[in-house]
Amino acid sequence: MDLSLFFFSASTDDAYDLLLDSARFADTHGFAAVWTPERHFHRFGGPYPNSAVTGAAVAAVTRRVGVRAGSVVLPLHDPLRVAEEWAVVDRISHGRAGLAFASGWHAVDFVLAPDRYPDRKSELPALIDEVRSLWRGGRVARRDGTGARVDVEVFPKPVRADLPIWLTSAGDLATFELAGRLGVGVLTHLLTQSLDELRMKIARYRHLHAGRGQVTLMLHTLVGPEALSTAREPMSRYLRSSLDLVAAMLPGSPFHDATISDDEADFLVGRVLDRFLVERGLFGPVATCASTLRRLADAGVDEVACLVDFGLEPASTRSGLAHLARLVAPGPSPVPG
Repeated sequence: MDLSLFFFSASTDDAYDLLLDSARFADTHGFAAVWTPERHFHRFGGPYPNSAVTGAAVAAVTRRVGVRAGSVVLPLHDPLRVAEEWAVVDRISHGRAGLAFASGWHAVDFVLAPDRYPDRKSELPALIDEVRSLWRGGRVARRDGTGARVDVEVFPKPVRADLPIWLTSAGDLATFELAGRLGVGVLTHLLTQSLDELRMKIARYRHLHAGRGQVTLMLHTLVGPEALSTAREPMSRYLRSSLDLVAAMLPGSPFHDATISDDEADFLVGRVLDRFLVERGLFGPVATCASTLRRLADAGVDEVACLVDFGLEPASTRSGLAHLARLVAPGPSPVPG
């Protein structure tokens, strides 16, 4: 089981110091990669509006770990720009870049490209194909400032010949199937699906994939003897900060709009917190977490992307990383292809 670090902080206070310190730790302790997201216009994930910017920072302070986006909301952007930015990250990292792509899930994000929101899912495969082609040196037709048709290519040229790609899924089986048909990896989580449901979706994904593929699972993580008690309060605050975004996604949630009262927020957090800590995260002593990783591997998960920046005190985060490093398996990390 490969282990990576994933960042999705709801606070800007020390987000970047923690990111870079943790990236250096990951680089020297055998972790597979460091992932940063793309988020817009909300405190939850707010420190990360551009994964290429944070990825370049990670690339500059590391020498070995993969530098990955989790995820680029591709319908918001011209594939030319995405390929350009990440070719720079690939150059800075000497060939360690990888991207997960998402269709986008929050309408407010699409103030950047409102006309693309209705067709974002159907257009995603073609957009991915265009990024892949540009990465390999292809050219695309565009109109320049005078309206003339021009063929352009991306500079700088990336180091890596083929870009490792994941497709991000919140649990929709159709997304797993699409990833299999496209021959890319899957980046997913357990917020809206059980492990048994995930196992079934992975089996379907592998059936459609020409090779084995790569399944990466995001899990909030704290490893150590007092992990559960230490994580409870910051995780409660962290979940509460995102409820207006994800309430309607929670299994059995009665809340389907962005207006949630304080009492409703307390109810939802209280309802899901224990299950989240025990069943849908990586929390507890090393032996407990090792058992969890074995169950995930048995379900077909190849990599766990450990989300560690959910509001802990810096000392607790660093202590947790030291315990987590005891679970890192030696050897090269696979990438989708």
